[in-house]
Amino acid sequence: MIRQRLFAIARLSAAQLRHDVGRTLLVILAIGLAVLAVTLLAGLGIGVLETGEERFAEADQDVWITGDAVELTAAGGMENPIPDSHRLADDIEARDDVTGASPLAFHAVYAGTEPDDLEVVSGVGVPGEHGGMTLEAGDGFSEGNVHYGDGDYDGPMTYEVILDPQMAERIDADVGDTIYVGTSPETASTHEFTVVGISETYSQFLGTSTLTMPLSELQQIAGTTGADRATYVTVTVADGADRDAVSDDLQEQYPEYEVRTSEEQLESMVEQQILLLASGVALVVLAVLAGIILTVNLLALVAAQQRRELAALRAIGLSRGLITALIGGQGIVLGLCGGVLGLLATPAAAFALNRLAASLVGFENLLRTPPEIYLVGFAIAVGVGTIGAVVAGWRASVYTRFEHLAG
Repeated sequence: MIRQRLFAIARLSAAQLRHDVGRTLLVILAIGLAVLAVTLLAGLGIGVLETGEERFAEADQDVWITGDAVELTAAGGMENPIPDSHRLADDIEARDDVTGASPLAFHAVYAGTEPDDLEVVSGVGVPGEHGGMTLEAGDGFSEGNVHYGDGDYDGPMTYEVILDPQMAERIDADVGDTIYVGTSPETASTHEFTVVGISETYSQFLGTSTLTMPLSELQQIAGTTGADRATYVTVTVADGADRDAVSDDLQEQYPEYEVRTSEEQLESMVEQQILLLASGVALVVLAVLAGIILTVNLLALVAAQQRRELAALRAIGLSRGLITALIGGQGIVLGLCGGVLGLLATPAAAFALNRLAASLVGFENLLRTPPEIYLVGFAIAVGVGTIGAVVAGWRASVYTRFEHLAG
């Protein structure tokens, strides 16, 4: 008996959904879009965190030291927050619990193969031969940071740079080619550099096109050799040393700077994007609410349009609960259909967005959709349909009064 009733309810629910195919498809699409918004934004959040963790792991640095944010100068350039960075790195490296300390500087530069066709990219200044970079082509810097010398900046300039793959392709430059680099179009035309390597290490870290050169040479063309400014001083602790303890000790020793472990540095970067994250959460909530509202409205409209039929069913003996189930079952079906649609669209949408992100910011696989994402999306779809079913089923009971038979 129960089985027969359920079968009858299912047939009646399907008939009512077919009664207005356009409205039914609209609600399925709305729920599908709500599910897609959830899976993509959740996948983006997971991808951003995992990508950040991977980039910090690849940097292989335990502690990061920085000052205030990079500031714009009156001349339109950028001023890095740590002055006398080489001395600071040398002092820290002299500690027994530290094996290495290196200053890093970022500066906006103009670069291109022709002096009248330049683009703005992130210039990265690194100490040492390669600055921990993984080279995809070329041999890298031939002599390291020889220009710095003993701190007098009187050594020879190597005029060597390493490009990220996207930039190299965009300006049609390869290992051995000559490009122009400067902090303005005017100064770039007077500085010729040779491409000695291709590496995406820093473009993946910064999420933008990068051009890397010895630190002192970047400071030279930026005019910051006198202050010896850097963005970060990165620290590698000795084997067996407590990284957190080293970080706390350095913070106490240098209170004018921010000293963080690699995990704390990642958290700080995420916190700076809190408004963006909040916007993403708000978009997910609005997408889910839109799916619920559309589902409830459709089912309530169906119930209102069929109040005489529902009243007749009530008159011949169907209980109020069965009438509610008749309308509510449609919501569950709509939720399931919308959920399947959203989940089927997720892989293609994620692939397209990853391609777009890779071309715009240099990050590959930024949006990631592990199985848990699909489970969450499906659960939301079922939830949207169920909530819509409960609300619409309750409202349907309004139209099951006997007086509607005479209307």
